[in-house]
This record gives sequence, structure tokens and C-alpha cells, in this order.
Amino acid sequence: MDAFYASVEWLRYPQLRGLPMVIGGGRRREDELIARLNQQRPERVWTAADLADIPVDFFPLLRDYVGRGVITTASYAARQFGIGSAMGLMKAARLCPRAILLPADFDEYRRCSRAFKRVILDIAPVMEDRGIDEVYIDFTQVPGGQREGGRVLARLLQKSIFDATGLSCSIGVAPNKLLAKMASEFNKPNGISVVHEADVQTLIWPLPCRKINGIGPKTDARLQGHGIHTIGELAARERAWLIAQFGNSHGAWLHDAAWGRDERPVVTESEPVSLSRETTFERDLHAVHDRAELGAVFTWLAEAVAADLQRKGYAGKTIGIKLRFDDFRIATRDQTVAEPTQDARRIRQVAGQCLKRVDLSRRLRLLGVRVGSLVRLDGQPAAPDQVSNHDLPLFQQAPAAPEK
Repeated sequence: MDAFYASVEWLRYPQLRGLPMVIGGGRRREDELIARLNQQRPERVWTAADLADIPVDFFPLLRDYVGRGVITTASYAARQFGIGSAMGLMKAARLCPRAILLPADFDEYRRCSRAFKRVILDIAPVMEDRGIDEVYIDFTQVPGGQREGGRVLARLLQKSIFDATGLSCSIGVAPNKLLAKMASEFNKPNGISVVHEADVQTLIWPLPCRKINGIGPKTDARLQGHGIHTIGELAARERAWLIAQFGNSHGAWLHDAAWGRDERPVVTESEPVSLSRETTFERDLHAVHDRAELGAVFTWLAEAVAADLQRKGYAGKTIGIKLRFDDFRIATRDQTVAEPTQDARRIRQVAGQCLKRVDLSRRLRLLGVRVGSLVRLDGQPAAPDQVSNHDLPLFQQAPAAPEK
């Protein structure tokens, strides 16, 4: 999907389409936005039905953001300034201070994700779900899937998704998943790119090695240390040399990837290993001095993970936490319970026991809750539990410690 979160926001705020815009920094509070509108723009009574009429100059700008949040996604207009996902909002503000800043609305993003995937499954049922905004599709047995090298079916998918959701997507068509993933980035937004086996040397080899999905910054740095900057330069190295440098499995994979080889099938059914929720705080929080705020966040995370489990029909036996401290050190703890659970109260209780095994003298930047060792439950998922933060106080047990 093209700039998926931003595109979903444009359905709600069409007046922002085409403008530099970033998503991140906090959770949405639509009622607060409406209240502020009625206070500052009293010439009319504003309701949630009027979001498309909000003047552009009313929206918050990135230059006014203060905090340590990160960008979830950026519109293509914002990316032209060098802004990208996972970049700190304060850094992005220096690159494009007049970009509009919107908080994330993950419930709406998930709803739109389910909607566009339903459209695909109605047309091409062999689909591998790769997250909220990406899928692999096997065209092989779909009627018309081979016409114009797959371009006809790709156009049908684009039109059907847009008609159903108002959202655009870019599609890469190729003999395998590795090349299709790369091709999907060639002609964004709303593009279709077809790569045949004979096109590898002309279309793929001139690209930097990082364009191969699976080559990260560390591997790329090692490759550049050997004078390998492009995929073509990687393909020119002998398989035996790559195996000697990078090991049997990774070296062989690098050689195959450079030559556009990938035998992975489209997997239509896969079981998640775990489900988790985490949040980065606007400011560092202390387990004692910010006990109430941390407790509320901890409750929300437990409820969110429980709701995810219940919606997807899973329960888990391994419950854990993730902490990132003000010095960027990360700590994780987990505990296995006797019976799988999807109960928010139980998840929070066990996660709290994990929390007691961590030294909480330093301030916290991030807090997360995870449930693993998942099993699928029969029948319909239950409705989410609600946990009172006062029922299971956690952070008051942390010993007070001098500030560092």
C-alpha cells in the first residue's frame, strides 16, 4: 500500500492530501480536537462529521513538537525532505518544520488493512499476509493472471482496492517473491512494475545491495568493506567466496539473491509466534515518581495485547515485558504460566511479576508487554476484559532510588 497510514488519514482529512505530513508522536484524541475547534473557531459548532472541513492552518505543525516520539510513516511530499519512518520527530522537524503532524490511529489502520485484503482474496485467493500494509499474491492459477505478464490482473487489483477503500497501492509482478518485493518499489505511488527473469541484469543489478529485502545495514557495511556496492557487483563474486566470508547459509543466500533466485512459496496460512504492544514515552518516566502514569500505560498495554489475542483467536502461555531505559539499555523478562490465557487481568498480573525482577532505578523511555507460546482457540474470541489500574498496582513496589 502507498504511504498507508498517511493515505488512511487523507480519507478523513482530504484537505491534507499532497502536503508534507508525518504520523507519530502519540495516540489519537479526536474528542480533544473537536473541543479545541469549538474553542478556537466558534463561528460554527464543530462535530466529528466536520473533519474534512477543518482549515489546514489549524493542524499542528512538526516544528512545534516537543518530545521523543518517532515517525510511524511520512507522506511522499515529506519524504522529499529526507524524512522517513522511525526517524525522531525532533530531527524531522529540523528537516521539514512546516510538515503537518498527526497522531496515529491504529484501530482505523487495521480496519482498512482488513478491507483491502478482503478485496484481494475475492480476486486472488492465494495470498500471504505480510503485515498491515503488504501482501504477496500468487497469480499462477488466477483467471487472466498471465495476461500481459500479470499486468492485467495487477490493474484489476488496483482498481478494485481503490473502489472499495479509496486507497492506492503499488504492485510488483515477478517470477518469485524476492523480485516482486523489489519491483513493488520501482514505480510508487500507484504503480505497476513487471520484472522477468531476463530483466535481472538490466533492472536489478544496477541497484544498491540494500534494495534486496534481507540485506540490512550491517551486512551492507561488510559488503561495502569488500568493495561491493551494487547487486551486480555482488553477483560477480563467486558463491564459494561469499560462503567463506559470510558463512554457508548466508553466503549462499546472498549469491542466489543477487542472481534473482528465490524458491519460497506464497504461504497462505501461518501462525504468529507472539503478539505484543509497546509504547515510547514523550518523556522519561520513573517507576516511583511517575507511578500513576506508568501504571495506567501498563494497564493499557495489557488490555491491548489481550484484545489482539481475543480478536485473532489466540491465547498464550509466555508473558513478558520489554523496557528501554534512559541510557538506551534494553531489559526483557518473561514468565510461563500453566494454562494459555488471553485474559487482560492475568496478563497484567504476570507481566507485573516480571517487572519486579528488573532494577527500576533508572528512568524509562519505553515499556512493552508481550504474550508468546501461542495456541489457537476453538470458537469465537471472547470480548476484551477491562482492568482497573487500582486492582493491580505495580509500580509502587519499586524501591525509590536517587536520580541518576
